[in-house]
Amino acid sequence: MTIRKALTIAGSDTSGGAGIQADLKTFQERDVYGMTALTTIVTMDPDNGWSHGVHPIPLATVQEQLHTVLDGIGIDAVKTGMLGSVELIELVSETIRSRKLPNVVVDPVMICKGNDEALHPETGSAMRELLLPVTDIVTPNLFEAAQLSGRPPIATLDDMKEAAKLIHETGVRYVLIKGGAKLEYPTAVDLLYDGSSYELFEEDRLTTGYTHGAGCTYSAAIAAELAKGASIREAVGTAKAFITKAIQYGFPINRFVGPTLHSAYRHHA
Repeated sequence: MTIRKALTIAGSDTSGGAGIQADLKTFQERDVYGMTALTTIVTMDPDNGWSHGVHPIPLATVQEQLHTVLDGIGIDAVKTGMLGSVELIELVSETIRSRKLPNVVVDPVMICKGNDEALHPETGSAMRELLLPVTDIVTPNLFEAAQLSGRPPIATLDDMKEAAKLIHETGVRYVLIKGGAKLEYPTAVDLLYDGSSYELFEEDRLTTGYTHGAGCTYSAAIAAELAKGASIREAVGTAKAFITKAIQYGFPINRFVGPTLHSAYRHHA
């Protein structure tokens, strides 16, 4: 058996529900060997309302991690998560471009769940100018799509379509905007745009507060399917089903937060 390999370049969620922890769990569930280049360590304070602390990894250490994986092992797909500085985006973008890395999935993480503002607003332009042109598919939620497209808040499907067009103009091959619970639409709908046509991926809406790590998990599932040879549309379809089950069976880990259940698709599909 030849197992495909995927790299996640992302932050570490100490609580285990998001970031590289979610990515590695997803890779394992989708039969892909997962590797990491850690960019940030995110901690949570249980004595202060679960407030987040963000602790960047030195750029040189990120470079050494990339050297370990890319030169020492090799990959079939790569996904990015939290890239907290312009310098880090420059490093990752140049690595993807110069090495012609395959199957690039960008989850444009701009906030920690529970926060309302972008962690580093200046990284939005760096993503648009440097990272998206070397990306196969970008997977923003409504907030991130508004940031990347320069639009006001997105509330409708027509808003999503307009934002997808603007994001696609950066040079990214595919744009997948995730509707989420805040969209004015009867189903949980995500919009895929390839520059010429739109495709909707719909599931029943779920009423739950246990969605921590959902975006990381969704993009990691897409990367895993691409690593195994699926098309973009096939990968999104499988990942949509995977994350829907993960959210449906989400659970609380304390009084502050509840993650998705990464094994739910295997047990309940």
